[in-house]
Order: sequence, then structure tokens, then C-alpha cells
Amino acid sequence: MLDSPGRPDEALPREGPVLVIGASGLDLVGRAEEPLRLGTSNPARVRLSFGGVGRNVAANLASLGTEVTLLTAVGDDDRGRQLLDETARAGVDVAHTLVVEGARTGAYLALLNDQGNLHLAFDDMRVVQSITPEFLLDRKSLFLDAQAVFVDANLSPATLAAAVGMAKQAGAPVAADPTSVGLATRLLPLLADLWLITPNEAEAQALAPQPIPHPDRNPGRDVARHLVAKGVRIAVVTMAEFGVAYATAEVSGHVPAHQTEIVDPTGAGDALTAAVIFALLNDIPVDEAVKLGAVAGALTLRTKGTVVPNLSVEMLYDQLR
Repeated sequence: MLDSPGRPDEALPREGPVLVIGASGLDLVGRAEEPLRLGTSNPARVRLSFGGVGRNVAANLASLGTEVTLLTAVGDDDRGRQLLDETARAGVDVAHTLVVEGARTGAYLALLNDQGNLHLAFDDMRVVQSITPEFLLDRKSLFLDAQAVFVDANLSPATLAAAVGMAKQAGAPVAADPTSVGLATRLLPLLADLWLITPNEAEAQALAPQPIPHPDRNPGRDVARHLVAKGVRIAVVTMAEFGVAYATAEVSGHVPAHQTEIVDPTGAGDALTAAVIFALLNDIPVDEAVKLGAVAGALTLRTKGTVVPNLSVEMLYDQLR
């Protein structure tokens, strides 16, 4: 067993890429310039960028100097080709991507209020359902070569189970993002096999329902502990302006939120996840790993886009200091 708190029982491999399996697509985000009025058009600033939970985590990991292989699915269309080109330029290996003939590349539509907070969002990631257990089995060598595997809950329950099972057979620890409240429960049967999970508070409650918390206790820390009790080795729960809570079997804690302007929250949780994975794979203790993740999330909040351009380890530590 490793001495570092929050690490899995087995020693993590020192080499090999992180295998990221999940969604990618086009993000269309509009931020209102004044208080929202329902039922009519609202003046806003609208932006386009490439995103998707899996794709964002992969791009952030690559920026932090981690070798990354992305398994995702896109349509045989212009935006799918552009997404793959941009992701490859970010340093991610996209050679194993599934291009689905006749399908449309995924899309995410978000409406932000004038404070930059999410009001409503829609996603169309049905193309990712083309990633089947059989598709993964044909790429078994990627699991054997990986030092860790990341999955997001856009994958079907059968594909999630196959990915976690193959990673377990290969001895690669698995990190997971529940993605949304509606998709989070797909991870319920797999909690005992997860090395790391990074839900927000609502997703965590969907995975581990809790009674009304005591007013003197940190509800995020309680639900993180509850996830650990269900078998997760490291649970990191994001709570927006209330910071980040975390727990392992040995330790638990809370990192206050960084005070920052919210330009666009899209991708902030993905940046946090990537930074925590990077830190843990580089033997950084869990408390410092979560602090670095919180910094990465804060940097993304004030970025006009889904991923911070030129994100680096030095940038994270500069902000941490």
C-alpha cells in the first residue's frame, strides 16, 4: 500500500498515457447582458468553442504535460473534423476516435444569466452511444498501456461497465465524472471500482443521498465521505462558491472557493478533474491535488471559452501562491 493518502491500494504505473473515454462536441454558450426575461429575446454575448467532458479533460491533461489518448465519437461532418484537428493540436492523441457515418457531432447549448451562472442547458451527445463495449474490446491494448483511465457518464451503462472492467483487468485506476444529475446514476453500480470521482454537489447527492445535514457540518464533506463508504477511493465534490470538499478513507477536507469573476462556468469542473488526476499521478498528496484542481477551475471560470489557453503547472502554482 502506498503511503500517500487517497491513493489506490495498488501502486500506480509511472508511465503510459491517460486513456480518456467520453463525449466531445460543439459548445454554444450565450451570456445575457441584463437580467433574463423569459419568453422573449435577450441581449447577450454568444460564443462557439469545442467541448464535451471527455474532450475537455483530455485537452487540460495535455496542457499540463500528460500524455493522453482520447476515445470519443464524432459525426462524419465538418465540425467533427475541426474538433479532432483542434484537439490534436492541443497535444491529444485522437487516432482512435470513432467517426460515425451519417451521424452529427455532439453539441451543448448553455444559457447563462447576466452574472455568468448557468440558467439552463441542453446537450445532444447521442453520437457517443456509438462507443460500445465491442468497440472498447477491439482496443484492449489501449487499456493495457494506460497509467489511468477516465470516463464520463455520457457513455451508456454497458459501455461504462465494460470500460471499468477492462481498466480493472489491466490494473489501471479509473476516474469518473458523473456529467449531470440525470446521468450520474449510471455510475452507481461502479462506485466500488472507482479510484476517483468528481461530482458537483447535486450529482453527489444523486449518487449518495444524504439526510438534511447538521448546520454545523460541511454537507459536501459528508457526501464525499459517504461516497468513500460506498467504495470510491477519492471523492472530490465541487460546491461552486462554497468551494471543494474531498474525502478518502484516511483524510477529508475542504478547500475554500477562489474569489474570481465568473465569465463562463463551462468546463470549470472538467479543468478541476484534469488537474486533480495530473497531481495524483505525479505523487502530489490529495490535499494539494484538490487545491490545484480548485485553481484550475477558477482559471476556467474567468476564461472566454471551455479550456484555459496555455494552461500549465506553473500557472496553477502561481495562482496557488
